Amino acid sequence: MKKLYFLLPFLFLACKSNPSAVTETTSKSDSKPIEVTYKVSETEVSDFLKYLSSDELEGRETGTKGIEKAAEFLENFFKKNNIKPYFATYRDTLTNFKTPAYNIVGVLEGTDPKLKKEFVVLSAHYDHIGLEAKQQPDVINNGANDDASGVTAVAQMAKYFSKTKSNKRSILFVFFAGEEKGLLGSKSLVEKLKKQNFNLYAQLNIEMIGVPMKRDYLAYITGFDKSNMAGKINEYTGKKTIGFLPKEAEYKLFYRSDNYSFFQAFGKPCQSISTFDFENFEFYHHVSDEFKVMDIPHMTSFIQEFLPAVTKIAITPTEEITMNK
Repeated sequence: MKKLYFLLPFLFLACKSNPSAVTETTSKSDSKPIEVTYKVSETEVSDFLKYLSSDELEGRETGTKGIEKAAEFLENFFKKNNIKPYFATYRDTLTNFKTPAYNIVGVLEGTDPKLKKEFVVLSAHYDHIGLEAKQQPDVINNGANDDASGVTAVAQMAKYFSKTKSNKRSILFVFFAGEEKGLLGSKSLVEKLKKQNFNLYAQLNIEMIGVPMKRDYLAYITGFDKSNMAGKINEYTGKKTIGFLPKEAEYKLFYRSDNYSFFQAFGKPCQSISTFDFENFEFYHHVSDEFKVMDIPHMTSFIQEFLPAVTKIAITPTEEITMNK
């Protein structure tokens, strides 16, 4: 998450669907939540996150050798799971950074002849803040929660869609660089997409989901009242998946992650999902944001619970998620 300078004192205090994978079930309302039989692997979640937040990557600061290793890792993941490059390669070079830096962008074409012209964007930022300048026992800001956890979730969603082919709309999977430098990766990408007349339906950006909240809902959404996305996600999962977090509104987190670049450019529902609630994690932008403090069962169940929602977003015959007036 882009650095929240004013929060640091507070923070340190505190096509055809695969019938075996997707079915529809009726609920009390007229909507039909998706029931997904595909199971997210806890071992795969753990292994992916462990490498992305390892010391070998030296905190993944944009423009460093560490983030280059992360880029190669993510490219190989896309290749292995048959996610095609959106551009000529998976690497989308940032136009606003002094040294070579790349978003990693893959695409899975939709299975419906008409709906495939519309895009859902699933995204997270894979950069972090790198090494501490001052000498101390641990100098690596591994960024396990921020935002290797979100990247892990998007990667597992990409694998799910690749296996099940349950997306009628096309899906753009994006791992942003330069988020910690001021949302540079997303700002650079949207300029290119706008020139292509990119037909965006909605964006779900995932930020810091490595530890659970002690609330009666799974996660919160930034800009809760800007669209009907929260209500639709709950409708699609048949659960209280998304709730309203007052701190999110107070600190205006909607404007502090890569969803905002897309919202500015397209004026469509573009929001971030998170479980970092200012009470459950004290290592924001800290060297102790490491794999060992992540809750892997929680992350696995988070991804599993979101599969019906992202599936429904990718298959509804009309655009059900809309901006509030």
